Amino acid sequence: MTEPSVKDVKRWRRYLADERAEAAVYRDLAGRRTGEEREILLALADAEGRHEEHWRRALGDRVGMPLKGSARTRLLGLLARRFGSVFVLALAQRAETRSPYTSESGATEAMIADEQIHAEVVRGLATRGRNRLSGNFRAAVFGANDGLVSNLALVLGISGSGVSNHIILVTGLAGLLAGALSMGAGEYVSVRSQRELLEASSPAGSAREAVRHLDVDANELALVYRARGMSAEEAELKASGVLGRIAPDDPMETDPETHESVGTGIGAALASFCFFASGAVIPVLPYLAGLEGVVALVVAAVLVGIALIGTGLVVGLLSGGPPVRRALRQLAIGYGAAGATYLLGALFGSGGI
Repeated sequence: MTEPSVKDVKRWRRYLADERAEAAVYRDLAGRRTGEEREILLALADAEGRHEEHWRRALGDRVGMPLKGSARTRLLGLLARRFGSVFVLALAQRAETRSPYTSESGATEAMIADEQIHAEVVRGLATRGRNRLSGNFRAAVFGANDGLVSNLALVLGISGSGVSNHIILVTGLAGLLAGALSMGAGEYVSVRSQRELLEASSPAGSAREAVRHLDVDANELALVYRARGMSAEEAELKASGVLGRIAPDDPMETDPETHESVGTGIGAALASFCFFASGAVIPVLPYLAGLEGVVALVVAAVLVGIALIGTGLVVGLLSGGPPVRRALRQLAIGYGAAGATYLLGALFGSGGI
């Protein structure tokens, strides 16, 4: 094996520090989990430990004093120790997908494959967390974002028409209340409808009871499975197996469907109402504080911009996508809608419409 260059040694020492830090992140996350998730995270930590040992052997007596992990990895460790949440897993997922080993001559093929698989493992764990956060949390995040954008657009649009501050304030508060009530009602109807659709897809109790009395030769239970999407052969085999039981406990649920958690109708409605209102109140704050004219508009736009960046970062982290890009996208969309409404308000106001 050829002697590593000075650049190789420097780079490998950095890899060594990052592997050590990443193993610590997974151990910290495992400390906040139980059961299967804990075992998976500890296995990931062991894998990072093997990578750490590889770089120790490659460096030999050039290991030197231990280095700190990268700023990104240290941040992950801090978040894992403090929170251990799905946000940390989402960040870890992004970190695993950016492994430098694909272009690293000192890394083995097994290490490159490990990093690619680790990204999928962490993606799976993060998806579990995202599913647990669905329903009410989804209504909260998007409710707040809708409140920010819609009420900023409303306030800027009415401001562009040249009306007084009092009218702007009343309009903003009316938009807050109307939008929050609309969002809450819409979310309640949406969640209730989804639940009712899922309930309508569940087998009826009378059908379960009827199974034990079916004609084995006719095997009409196969029709149930064919209606669920099985081929005729698969349905016959499945139904024959069910009918072959002496005392089936719950034969109609042998193929349970996994549905996304949708939360409760009232919970989702309250979350949507509260978070829409919390977002919609921000553009009104400058007017409540007594600011007027251009100053009030600029302050409202800046406050909403900060909030949009925050919601964009949250959405980016939860989706596993680039948080900064998602934040800038949220900002561009919000400002674009508000700017268009302001121009329309100014046009209609100046035209006397």
